[in-house]
Parts: sequence; structure tokens; C-alpha cells
Amino acid sequence: MKEHIMEHYRKTGTYTYAGPYAEYFRSLPDDVSALGKLVCAQVIHRVTLKEGNTNANETLLYGDMNRYPWYRMRCEDDLFLTAPAMTAELFRLDERGFVRERAVEHKLVVTCRYVSVLMSAILKAKGIPARSRAGFASYFHPGTSMDHWINQYYSEREERWITFDADGFYEEGGMLLAQYDMPESSFDWVADTWLAVRGGKADGRHFVYADGLGTCGIPALARYLIYDFHALMNDEITYTFLPAYADGRLDRLTEEELRELDGLAKLLLEPDRNFDRLCEVWETERKFRVLRSPLV
Repeated sequence: MKEHIMEHYRKTGTYTYAGPYAEYFRSLPDDVSALGKLVCAQVIHRVTLKEGNTNANETLLYGDMNRYPWYRMRCEDDLFLTAPAMTAELFRLDERGFVRERAVEHKLVVTCRYVSVLMSAILKAKGIPARSRAGFASYFHPGTSMDHWINQYYSEREERWITFDADGFYEEGGMLLAQYDMPESSFDWVADTWLAVRGGKADGRHFVYADGLGTCGIPALARYLIYDFHALMNDEITYTFLPAYADGRLDRLTEEELRELDGLAKLLLEPDRNFDRLCEVWETERKFRVLRSPLV
């Protein structure tokens, strides 16, 4: 792997900059599996909280959801966008920091993007090339691939990117998933999926964005194509941020705009081979970078 690519993924962005927690992050486990399980023990996914002690939590693997305070927000994604923000709140709730036995009432309620950002931030603080990836996972619900964020880190010993999903105790819960060294085929990479749907080789209805509105197909895939591109550029934007030109009209993109996304997807198929070209797009194609947030 070229050193300038490795250096890029050692660097941080707005969301993964460790700030005052850099030394603390370096003190956390070096083993990625142990680290992932520790990070996951600090949070509750909003779906897990909503479902209570059923489904993924029927054995209370995530703790007793009845203990979560009634007055707390049911999802705190909007509050803690960055790794330092999440970490500060975890210390506020329990001054011991990241502990495996964290009480349910002291956990954050966030979704997969936030776990991914926290994992990337910690690995980067340790000097390990790491990146968040946005795509779709078919291992939650048979017949459906749900939008999901995972991670990759580069193993210099094995000379390869290792893909993992830290947002859940899947292996401990009995799921047949090599959670901390996932085969490439176990995840629906958004670039491959976009091109398959656009080429008529896959049914877009199979790929769902979990907004509760049934959004699927091109609107869901376009959103995650943009997220994955930004994540690869160390800019792990959250769900409420989209390029201004596409915000509110992902279901009405013109054919020219769709072809532009086809070109982006082709580069994202092999982000390392096409790294320099992706950086060029990042620096020159303003439409993919100028964002509209909920307030602007």
C-alpha cells in the first residue's frame, strides 16, 4: 500500500479528531476485537432501545432496557456528532470512562455511524490507518439489506485492509458473522450495489434506508454513495447532511446527475487504486462537498 494513502488514513477530520482524549484513546485495548466490544458496551442502538428486551436483546446482551431513564432522549445522534463529544458525555455519565460493565442508564443511545466514527478516532489516535465505510448490510433481516456503517483498518503485518463491524455483539449473540474480519462478500458495498441497480442487475427495493419511510433504491443508494465518499475523505458526515444540490430531491435526480454518480461509484469500487483521482474529485467537484444541514 502506498505510504501517502496510509498517511491519509492516519489523519483525522472534524469528527475523528481526538483532541484532549488522544492519550486516553491510546490507552485503550490494541486488539481490535477487544476494543470493539469495549466501545459497543458504551452505547445502545436506538432500535435496540425501542425494541426493549426482545430480538437482538432478548438475552439482555446489551443490558436491561427497562433501566434506561424515561427522561433521556430516545436517540442522541443529534447531540454528539464527534468522537470527543461522545467521549465527554461518557465520562460525564461515568467518570471511569470506557468500562465493559457500564450501566444501561449511563450509556449513549446512538446509531452505527457513531460507533464507526468512535472506532476510527481511536484507531487513528493509535497511529493505525483506519476509515469508516458507509453501505448496506444484509445480515440483520433476511431479504433486506439495511443502511449501515462499518470500519476498516490496515494491518501492516498482513498487508491488507481488515473490515469489521463493531456496532453490536454479533458473535456473542450467536450470529454467524466473522465480526472482526469480515469477508468482502458479507457487506453490500454501496458502489457495487449502485452500479448493479443502475445496470438492472439488482432490485433497488432490496436496499433500504432506515428512515421509517420505506426509502429504498436510488434515493437510499445515492445518499450512501455520498456518505461513503465523504468517509473515505475523512469527513464522516451524519445522516442529516447532504450536498445542497441533492438535498430533498434524491428521488428526482436528473439522468445527468445519475451519470455523475455512476462515475463516482466506479472510482469507489477500488478506493485505493483510484485514491488520487478521488482526492482530485474531492478538491474540484464542489457539488459533492457543499452541504446543506437542517439549519442552513
